[in-house]
Amino acid sequence: TYLFVAHDLSVVRYFCDRVIVMYLGRVVELAPVESLFEHPLHPYTSALMKAVPEADPARRAAMVPLEGEVPSPANPPAGCHFHPRCPFAIEACRTRMPDFEEVGEGRKVRCHRAAELDLAGV
Repeated sequence: TYLFVAHDLSVVRYFCDRVIVMYLGRVVELAPVESLFEHPLHPYTSALMKAVPEADPARRAAMVPLEGEVPSPANPPAGCHFHPRCPFAIEACRTRMPDFEEVGEGRKVRCHRAAELDLAGV
């Protein structure tokens, strides 16, 4: 077993069987690598994937930069730590930390809206 830490998900895809995505020191998604790349469930995971450059214009997704400043890990915001930068945030995201819920075989996500968002093509 190896623990491989990286910010570049394009590298992670080729070295790992399972992936843990963290934001401000908190796990936001856990999934088998192929499942994660086929259908990310957390908006931060989706944003990381869109940050990977794609040479083929036909496969290139529109890169949408995250708005706002990265909060301080020493003083994270209330609720979901990603909510100040999340384009899908709702009131619950601002006030209550989501549970880390099992959503399938070997998959967990910490997002109030994971069940309703379709981030595969976003």
